[in-house]
Amino acid sequence: MDRNPSPPPPGRDKEEEEAGGDCIGSTVYSKHWLFGVLSGLIQIVSPENTKSSSDDEEQQMELDEEMENEICRVWDMSMDEDVALFLQEFNAPDIFMGVLAKSKCPRLREICVGILGNMACFQEICVSISSDKNLGQVLLHCLYDSDPPTLLETSRLLLTCLSQAEVASVWVERIREHPAIYDSICFIMSSSTNVDLLVKVGEVVDKLFDLDEKLMLEWVRNGATQPLDQPQEESEEQPVFRLVPCILEAAKQVRSENPEWLDVYMHILQLLTTVDDGIQAIVHCPDTGKDIWNLLFDLVCHEFCQSDDPPIILQEQKTVLASAFSVLSAIYASQTEQEYLKIEKVDLPLIDSLIRVLQNMEQCQKKPENSTESNTEETKKTDLTQDDFHLKILKDILCEFLSNIFQALTKETVAQGVKEGQLSKQKCSSAFQNLLPFYSPVVEDFIKILHEVDKALADDLEKSFPSLKVQT
Repeated sequence: MDRNPSPPPPGRDKEEEEAGGDCIGSTVYSKHWLFGVLSGLIQIVSPENTKSSSDDEEQQMELDEEMENEICRVWDMSMDEDVALFLQEFNAPDIFMGVLAKSKCPRLREICVGILGNMACFQEICVSISSDKNLGQVLLHCLYDSDPPTLLETSRLLLTCLSQAEVASVWVERIREHPAIYDSICFIMSSSTNVDLLVKVGEVVDKLFDLDEKLMLEWVRNGATQPLDQPQEESEEQPVFRLVPCILEAAKQVRSENPEWLDVYMHILQLLTTVDDGIQAIVHCPDTGKDIWNLLFDLVCHEFCQSDDPPIILQEQKTVLASAFSVLSAIYASQTEQEYLKIEKVDLPLIDSLIRVLQNMEQCQKKPENSTESNTEETKKTDLTQDDFHLKILKDILCEFLSNIFQALTKETVAQGVKEGQLSKQKCSSAFQNLLPFYSPVVEDFIKILHEVDKALADDLEKSFPSLKVQT
């Protein structure tokens, strides 16, 4: 790890350069110029430069303006596959590894990781980078950096590698072998105000949990603490989970900048609810559970898909709504005794929000009467199928949650809902259209209660839905 990076091999013959061989692939970029930049990087981390006195430490933290401009050009160029392959062929990753291992300059470290991130977008290079254990360790060590731009580029690189099926498992195992990465990511999520960084780190966590449930469980349990002087079964205090509060803090910060970017953190929470330990981590941490509930409740009731929004906005918000409602539903079903889940406080606003989203969904799925162009382009048909798939997932989540709430409704709550308009004929009709026939018993029980509250409304609904006539 301490060895000097190998310089690129010597340039080709002058005859080749004169014949146009100085160009990289099909680009107009010069090999000779690029060799010069890479050689300059090697000089920066050479022993005579790195073993300088303490008086020169401040100078090492800064990057010469000319060198910065040149290496930034390489950063831009590395998005071209020919350039990326050329850099790979001439050991540039090895040079960047030397810079990351030795340089104290944040800007230089950021650029080097950024170039590697661009190069990793190409599968062949991604596999090569991922197979280098030393480079992998150096890159993971960058997650301990205090410089937000370097952390951002490191997260981008990791996400790129985790998205490549051929090497994803390699990075998951490396991350599992470095427990300190958990602490670093938790620290970033809980303390950073850089929303770009928070979103990218969230995407890394989301991808990790999606790839490996075992790792997710390890991280969920990682922050659990238990007093040493009392056995677990006798402990009156609930364990404290670090991961969930950190996710919550990151979500709050992201929301303050742009609620539309919350998608990734909502999906992380949704993944947590797929395992019992994840639900317990949310619900059994009283303050955090309440804060998560309040955040999601506010988002679905007052932020997303509001009554004055056009129905088409549902297409933009369908994935974040699916995650948010899924988490709310899981919390609601698992711990109804929690103070923040008292029926009289949450049921009617949630019913109103659920039905509003279902109504917007009906509008989105209506096809124009003169839609004769729908079969002209195969790509359009594919896009529509994808949209329909996500809307179906959302509908399934909404209907299950709505049925759970309907089962918990009391006569008093139904009366209040009828009086305030959350359970008007129009809204009940929309709910029934989506709940039937799969949730017939739930709807029938609701109609029985409605008969006691407002017989005329119940009779009207029974006329509209003949299969619901209550048998006496």
